[in-house]
Amino acid sequence: MLELQFPKPVKFICGFIYSDQMSYQQVKKTLERKFAKVDSESQEIPFNYTDYYQKEMGSGLIRRFISFSRLRQSQDLVKFKLLCLKLERRFAPDRKRIVNIDPGYLNEAKLVLATTKDFSHRLYLDKGVYAEVTLQFKAGAYSDLATTFPDYRTKEYKNIFMSIRSIYRQDLKKNRGK
Repeated sequence: MLELQFPKPVKFICGFIYSDQMSYQQVKKTLERKFAKVDSESQEIPFNYTDYYQKEMGSGLIRRFISFSRLRQSQDLVKFKLLCLKLERRFAPDRKRIVNIDPGYLNEAKLVLATTKDFSHRLYLDKGVYAEVTLQFKAGAYSDLATTFPDYRTKEYKNIFMSIRSIYRQDLKKNRGK
């Protein structure tokens, strides 16, 4: 094919791990001011899939997901990840995070997460940021990959992403008319 195909805009999401509700709310408000209004917010989910964050953040951790109303270009993921890192540092007394922020995006085909850690299945984007496809959408549902984190394999998380994907598809229809 001699023609370039450019991607549709994507819906940015954030996964949070935290124990302090007030800090989570402050980070969420800051992201809304700097990025876009939140259009979806999941219920609190106990985060007990790993003890990886416990030493730094304590016990009784909560997971929550949000999505943003403004569709963006996928290449904005680097800027978004860098903003989230800055916020994590700002809300880290004694250099210990109290809120972990996992930014990413979804489109009709997949859920992508940003990270600063290289690994065999991750692609380098720019400025120390990598991306990985965490879930793929096929046959009407989200499917795991060999590298999908255990918590992202759960029906509970996949239902949240299905709901956000539905909002995303409505947003795409609205954007076509512009």
